[in-house]
Amino acid sequence: MKKKITNLLALMALIFASVFTANSQEIGARFGEVSAGNIAIDGIFSTGQFSRVHADISFGDGAAFDVLWDFLYRPLGDEAFHYYVGVGPYIWINDPFWLGAAGEIGLEYHFNEVPIALGFDWRPAISIVEETDIHFSGFGFNIRYVIGN
Repeated sequence: MKKKITNLLALMALIFASVFTANSQEIGARFGEVSAGNIAIDGIFSTGQFSRVHADISFGDGAAFDVLWDFLYRPLGDEAFHYYVGVGPYIWINDPFWLGAAGEIGLEYHFNEVPIALGFDWRPAISIVEETDIHFSGFGFNIRYVIGN
């Protein structure tokens, strides 16, 4: 029974990842502390000039989905550097099951000559379900391909 549930979750994650990558405006990877391991598929979806959705799918110790709304996304000096601040839910599907909220603060650089964005962020999180806990170790490095640059 547990194997069937694991296979179903893997299939759902694969379908979600396919839709996720097809509609994103930046797609890449996030390395460091992520919900289910040390690497995640990372995508950006613009919601306006100064806001966006930053979503991750990670695998390893289960499967995890983070969907953060960067409500503050602004250039820092020139147009190449940007800073962002956001918040949103995360879910970790494993035993134990985790549900919570994460914050995000980061800095990124968009290259003008090539369609690449590099970023560094910190994601403190609070787990609400299955146990209540606070996590402060969510540092990560992002490298993404910018679609339509």
